[in-house]
Amino acid sequence: MTQQTERSACLTEQDDDVNDELAEIVEGLAQPQKTISPKYFYDKRGSKLFDQICNLPEYYPTRTELAIMKAFAGQMAELVGPQASLIEFGSGSSLKIRILLQHLNELAAYVPVDISREHLVAAADAIAADFPDIEVLPVAADFTHPFDLPSPKTMPRRNIVYFPGSTIGNFSPEGALALLEVMHHEAGEDGALLIGIDLQKDPAIIERAYNDASGITAAFNLNILRRLNNEFGASFDLRAYRHEAEYNEDAGRIEMYLISEKDQTFRIDGQEFAVAEGERILTEHSHKYTIEGFAGLAAKAGFRLQENWTDANQMFAVCYCSRD
Repeated sequence: MTQQTERSACLTEQDDDVNDELAEIVEGLAQPQKTISPKYFYDKRGSKLFDQICNLPEYYPTRTELAIMKAFAGQMAELVGPQASLIEFGSGSSLKIRILLQHLNELAAYVPVDISREHLVAAADAIAADFPDIEVLPVAADFTHPFDLPSPKTMPRRNIVYFPGSTIGNFSPEGALALLEVMHHEAGEDGALLIGIDLQKDPAIIERAYNDASGITAAFNLNILRRLNNEFGASFDLRAYRHEAEYNEDAGRIEMYLISEKDQTFRIDGQEFAVAEGERILTEHSHKYTIEGFAGLAAKAGFRLQENWTDANQMFAVCYCSRD
């Protein structure tokens, strides 16, 4: 049996019902402020585009977090301890986890969780090939809802939820709290959370990161309409929308929109929706935190901030939170 087949055989799939997803999409588009959940960005093409975004000169979060991981992964590994099961939410290309895995000894299992099945399997294969002593158990699931964890061959001493990037900021305060509660559940008794957060800073720096000169973020944003057309039978005219991102200082977040270039209609699930010229469909927002503000939010979900690491310019932070 090849390694590819072995990895695929270990894959746990917990897909959402397509009808539930369609109902969620229609509900968002029926609101006065039309909205599409950012989780629909990540089909195969969207995942590849996001990987390109992470390498853009304007996009500071990835390179800043990578530098933090390289500088402090040893300290993080000491807090994780031996025989842990490391559960990565939204694993994507599993780039940052590699730095941490190099410092972890006697890891019970690595469990990458991602909504993009094909991207997940490819990344899990690569990790398994490069770290043959670690059991890799990928789970294809929407991690915003509770899911069943696979059973490693070695009984883990504790679970560590790892959530790199700044994805927690994509949720409203209420949504972020709900997700942290899911993480609290998956961490279990004596578990912990290792999470990345984007810190508040000059709005101009943030806006440049979401409006790159090469147009990769624009393509990423527009791809969500392509996916709705291809997978959910929508009828968006992809040539009639443009990308826009702006910082909302009152809300402390960057907001990403698709702007209608004309008066038009589209159909999905048998319903027709009108969109006026200049009307905006909200596809993503990303809250920027202070350390103190995030600690307060995590505490509401049952986590206690124990340690945090930042870069010299205070652009980004990685936080370790123990489970109360």
